[in-house]
Amino acid sequence: MILIADGGSTKTEWRIAGEGKTGVPVFSAGINPYFLASEEMRELIRKDLDSLSGMKLSKIWFYGTGCNSEAKNSKVRLVLEELFPGAEVFVGSDLLGAARALCGNRPGIACIIGTGSNSCYYDGSAIAANVAPLGYILGDEGGGAVLGKKLISAVLKKQVEQPISDLFFETYRMTTADILDSVYMKPFPNRFLGQFSRFIAENIHFQSLQHIVTTSFDEFITRNIMQYPESKLYEANFTGSIAFHFRSFLEKSLSERGLKPGKITLSPSDDLVKYHLSGSNE
Repeated sequence: MILIADGGSTKTEWRIAGEGKTGVPVFSAGINPYFLASEEMRELIRKDLDSLSGMKLSKIWFYGTGCNSEAKNSKVRLVLEELFPGAEVFVGSDLLGAARALCGNRPGIACIIGTGSNSCYYDGSAIAANVAPLGYILGDEGGGAVLGKKLISAVLKKQVEQPISDLFFETYRMTTADILDSVYMKPFPNRFLGQFSRFIAENIHFQSLQHIVTTSFDEFITRNIMQYPESKLYEANFTGSIAFHFRSFLEKSLSERGLKPGKITLSPSDDLVKYHLSGSNE
């Protein structure tokens, strides 16, 4: 049997596959080697994957955010090899996982829009071009953290209708000082900001909130997808919670720029299971 993991900023989804099983998803906290020490990763996985302990695994495919250098990949690989002795472990970026899930063995544009965002031109076997995502401060256009950042900024600067401001503070019961402390002083501000994308989705009938989503997607397309010459030739495919839940806005922004919307999924896991069970990259 094989174990396939999709590691995001907020959570990691694990799936057992093989011997007729595609498995019920098991979730753990987000595992990012930039932010977690090896011991922290080890304890998180051991605690959250207790139900998988003792299983005989032949291979583990781990695709994660922050897994974009040999040093970071090796850090994750060593932890998984220790926890699952005897398994062959592959660690790659969440973007490679998204590309394999969305495009399989065909070329195309593959994008992630969840808490953060990323994109690439995938040539059918590898990532051939990638515009640097740069994180939620310098980039991550369209991602949940950026949506949350724009919402909070608009609320605190009184750039939205008063009913939105009233509803925001009624929903979250936070002061301006609380918000600033969470953004500038506490760990994982991207997760803090990302949670407010739910508020936008639940109140999307307000025009100012639609404007936040639309402008964010426009920025993602202009600053990322359109930098690939191949974007005029192939469909733009997406995975991630923000892309999935705001897909009508995303498809509209793509079409207005003459680009072709392709597959849009909530998670890459189902398609990654199919990809690896088909014998690809054995």
